[in-house]
Amino acid sequence: MALTIKYLLRYKRFLLLNLIGAFGFIVIELGIPTLLAQGISNNFDGRNPAYMTTLAVKMLICAVVGLILLLIMAYAIDRVTSLIVRDIRNDLFTHIQRFSADDYERFGVSRLITNTGNDAYMIMQFLTLILRTGFIAPLMLTSAFVLIFRQNVPLALISIGMTPIIFIAVYFINKRVHRLSAKQQKGLDNINQNMRENLTGLRVIRAFNKESFQTTRFASLNTTYRHISDEMYQKLAFISPIFSVVFCTILVLVINLGSLYISRGELSVGSLSGFIEYIFHALFSFLMLGNVLILYPRFEVSTSRIQEIFNTTPTILENPDGVQSNEHIGHLAFDHVSFSYGDGSEERVLDDISFTAEPGQVIAFIGSTGSGKSTLARLIPRLFDVSQGKILIDGVDVRDYQLQALRKKISYVPQKATLFAGTIRENLLFGDQSATDEDLASAVEIAQAKAFIDSLPEKYDTVLAEGGSNLSGGQKQRLCIARALVKKAPIYLFDDSFSALDYKTDANLRRRLNQELATTTMIIVAQRISTIRNADKIIVLNEGQIVGTGTHRELLITNAVYQEIAKSQLTEEELAI
Repeated sequence: MALTIKYLLRYKRFLLLNLIGAFGFIVIELGIPTLLAQGISNNFDGRNPAYMTTLAVKMLICAVVGLILLLIMAYAIDRVTSLIVRDIRNDLFTHIQRFSADDYERFGVSRLITNTGNDAYMIMQFLTLILRTGFIAPLMLTSAFVLIFRQNVPLALISIGMTPIIFIAVYFINKRVHRLSAKQQKGLDNINQNMRENLTGLRVIRAFNKESFQTTRFASLNTTYRHISDEMYQKLAFISPIFSVVFCTILVLVINLGSLYISRGELSVGSLSGFIEYIFHALFSFLMLGNVLILYPRFEVSTSRIQEIFNTTPTILENPDGVQSNEHIGHLAFDHVSFSYGDGSEERVLDDISFTAEPGQVIAFIGSTGSGKSTLARLIPRLFDVSQGKILIDGVDVRDYQLQALRKKISYVPQKATLFAGTIRENLLFGDQSATDEDLASAVEIAQAKAFIDSLPEKYDTVLAEGGSNLSGGQKQRLCIARALVKKAPIYLFDDSFSALDYKTDANLRRRLNQELATTTMIIVAQRISTIRNADKIIVLNEGQIVGTGTHRELLITNAVYQEIAKSQLTEEELAI
């Protein structure tokens, strides 16, 4: 609840407007039965037309004013709830943006999507209810009971004596619903995860003829979710019948006992009519409060899930006092760097890595699968933090930079080609929003993407599907490389970014990169020796350790691991060169 109160206090004026609307609405709602009771008691005084006219005008004014106040209250509630949920989603997104890969793995992408979608919507639903009934119900209840006691004390005591039944029922139902709400939200996480896996892995599923298997799996998760929801809503369904039974019981008792008081002359017909109206409003207020208590467990579960995200400190922390800018040279140094993932594992992915890279150099990394090549690349822009040692860029530890300043020095092409929904132009401008058409054209030409872009009807304005799924793997890689070139950074980091290219395109691309980026520092992670054979320095990794350093020719002679990789990829003639 503290989370929502913090956001509610941002919009005090709308809360005040809501309170005014609720208070005025209550006065009107209880005013009409009071006027009606007076009219009945006076037999509507048919002999006095002026009285009837005045009474009708008063009731009409009450109805109109009540409608206006209801509209004011509805406007205030709509504004404050929509603004709060917008703020929660924006703050969640901003906080999640700071998460590292470890943080994402801890919660899971599907859970985070549910947090920003369904959980935030549940908070909006509860706030809408609490701002409407939370203000009206207590004031209505208090006012109604005051008027009830003013009419007849014995009848009031009978009415109050029955109301605890509603609260007792709500309490026990609430306990069961809380547990089911947590299970329901978890079930929704599972459905989202399955749907996401199914959509992203659609080609694999079809290739293995697993459509039926996936359909059965989804149906199972969906059925589990339905059973949990059915059980929860069955519990909630008891509230309305209980309210009806209690209200009817009170009504029967009040009418029977009230008729006795009328026969004795101790109570007028108008007063009994007003009393019944007040009882209805009082019990209806109980029902509204009961609905709040029923929805509260689901709200609490959603709030706690969102609060858990906010309470999570990202493993990659910003350094607010860090270096904001210094000379862009491109000098890179690893100083006895070791790394292990933050899952409690003692095994080091990288162990005592040291090397330097100077502007104008091409430094390449190669090794078997799982040797730590990509992990090493991700340490440079602080996608992970080193466990031991330090990484220096232009003489400053990467942890001593502000993150934006650090990443401004690096143009990174990840192992997985990632494009965003939008046009090709918009994806290229992701590298630098201020880039000109000439800058884009130059980057595209270097990346060997010009031919296929020119072949498209809309060229740079071609709209890409989600993830660039309407492009081939090689086309996506070339666009990602072009995007990196648009950034124009002193350090270029290519993490196995040429794997989907054919040998001719790969060779042409590397030749153009060497020409255009001759004064920058290039770090290349690769699986193919043909991609890195002309690098100034090749570093061979094996089981997280450097086992060889040198040029292609030197390593062919001196390093057994490199020789093994070369023999698996190169011909006898190429090995002899």
